[in-house]
Amino acid sequence: MTAGIPFNDAPLPYVAQLAPRDASAVDLIVIHCTELPDLAAAREYGERVHYASGTGNSGHFYIDRDGATYRYVDTRRVAHHTRGYNERAIGIELVNRGRWPDWLDSRHQQMDEPYMPAQIQALIALLRHLEQTHPQLRWIAGHEDLDTGVVAASDDPARTVRRKRDPGEQFPWPDVISATQLKRLVPEPAP
Repeated sequence: MTAGIPFNDAPLPYVAQLAPRDASAVDLIVIHCTELPDLAAAREYGERVHYASGTGNSGHFYIDRDGATYRYVDTRRVAHHTRGYNERAIGIELVNRGRWPDWLDSRHQQMDEPYMPAQIQALIALLRHLEQTHPQLRWIAGHEDLDTGVVAASDDPARTVRRKRDPGEQFPWPDVISATQLKRLVPEPAP
């Protein structure tokens, strides 16, 4: 951990290939959960290449259950974490099983794993740090607030489920909002 900075640098192999951006373009934090069993699985997933640019899907920061925090992507780069919001957002991933391993199974949509107190304390410390280093930050949202798409359920294609449900009902929004100056961004549904 760098002195005075609440995270460890652990850049993904393709970080230099991610589009650069001016820090003043960033006004939003998006909270995710990994929906994977542990940090090692999240790292492996983040290293996978999904795009012709040689890059993949990843948040900027990852917070393990014990509060250990890692920066996978510098905030001056556009990470692929939330469709339609990447250019303006910093993605923070909290290690949590979510719906794993059956993300799209209609019978397995509850996200029951609670977030650990150390994890939430580390998140708040990181948010406060980001507020100081990115004074234009104004908004915070959950992935589920911004990606409201539905897809066919994996167990029954006649049924649909939400693509994204994270960080889910276990996430302590009141505690996080009250500890920062950020306002919750929940877009109006399309008509």
